[in-house]
Amino acid sequence: MSIQAAARHLLDSHARRERFIPLPPELAPRTQSEAYAIQDAFVALRAEQLGAVVGYKIALTSAEMRRFVGVDSPMAGMMLESTLRRSPASVRAAEYGRLIVEFEIAVQIAEDLPAADKPFFRSRVAQAVGAVMPALEIADDRNADYRELAKHPLELIADNSWNEGAVLGTPVTSWRAIDLAAVRGVATINGNKVGEGRGADAMGHPLDAVAWLADHLASIGRGLLRGDVVITGSMVTTKTVTPGDHVAFNVTELGSVELQVE
Repeated sequence: MSIQAAARHLLDSHARRERFIPLPPELAPRTQSEAYAIQDAFVALRAEQLGAVVGYKIALTSAEMRRFVGVDSPMAGMMLESTLRRSPASVRAAEYGRLIVEFEIAVQIAEDLPAADKPFFRSRVAQAVGAVMPALEIADDRNADYRELAKHPLELIADNSWNEGAVLGTPVTSWRAIDLAAVRGVATINGNKVGEGRGADAMGHPLDAVAWLADHLASIGRGLLRGDVVITGSMVTTKTVTPGDHVAFNVTELGSVELQVE
């Protein structure tokens, strides 16, 4: 019952645009398993309005960010059907507590990766990837105090790793000829360069990040399914955006993706 109560508490906090703060002690997760159980229940409640789970995000893909938050492994979150958009897309900042954007490579799964096949490696994951594309993750940190995150790292998992969907570029099906670790991504806001990175910046290789996610899902009896979209981790530091901002991310050999903030 505390899992469901925690999920309902999170849902209500989002609806009221409340600041991200720790859950009440009686509802707070004590273990990673409890945190993911709350995430499951929270996402199930959101799915009633936002549609089914159609993909996943991977948070804290860099060692630096994991140290900052005080954890030793990445975190997973789920993406819901109505929150996935195709570029060019637009969102209203007023619908979020504090809108943040991350700059990523996304993959679309073309064949199931069942839990029974674990452990997963880059070569196995590559067989199942049908397309690759640039992506912008849409997230809401709800005005979190980042200095406090390390004291309550499991709260971020419970809150679905702050995901509010993604904007996807044009799928590239001929991706096997591309060195995904070497591709260069350039992020701009209102035409001004705000950062750049390479595919290797997310866990060494985008498909290594997907393999980590597949292993994580297998550990709780789930698999990546045909049609799922996975955003593999930010290549550029997270940016806060405000109404009027035009956000773009161009990745060599993969194209670009755009978001207008209203």
